[in-house]
Amino acid sequence: MTRYTPSRTYRYLGLAALALAVLCAWMGTRWMSAWIPATLFTITATVTLVLSWRPQIEVHESHLAIGSRVIPWAEIRRLDRTGWVSPLVVNVTLADNRRIQLVYPGELESSNTLLRQLRRMSREALIDGIPYRQFWGEALPSAADRKALPSPKYQVVSADEEAEIEKMFQRLKAVGHLDPKNTPAKNTPEDK
Repeated sequence: MTRYTPSRTYRYLGLAALALAVLCAWMGTRWMSAWIPATLFTITATVTLVLSWRPQIEVHESHLAIGSRVIPWAEIRRLDRTGWVSPLVVNVTLADNRRIQLVYPGELESSNTLLRQLRRMSREALIDGIPYRQFWGEALPSAADRKALPSPKYQVVSADEEAEIEKMFQRLKAVGHLDPKNTPAKNTPEDK
């Protein structure tokens, strides 16, 4: 079992943003423009503190545990990564078509490790739209196992051109050459 807990960095950043928000609000009592950064610091503090209180994620051999919620690996049908790496945000689709957005506020290295473990353990899932075996480069069915499709036939020449080609071929077969004029005789060693 591997446990992933939220990074303390988010808690420290949230507390720092909250302190700056209070400072800017105090300055806003004298200078009205200070309320703009106070509002922005408050929003930043709220987001980072909410992220720091996310539940821990545990990766077991049989299931994934997000806080008290347990999801068996066989239930996961799709893992789609978003553009977010730190914090890691992964869209998880379950067998009953329910979607869960997994958010892990961790350091970059632990986020990448968690993403790799999620991909490795979700054997029944499409990973970013690619089947599990193909994503990991495992052996695909051999050519003999795959159904052979007939090669497509393309019309290259029209029916009239095809008839003329056939006529030229028959003439070449009968005469030995296509040129209507007689070809000059070949030089033989006896002529020299």
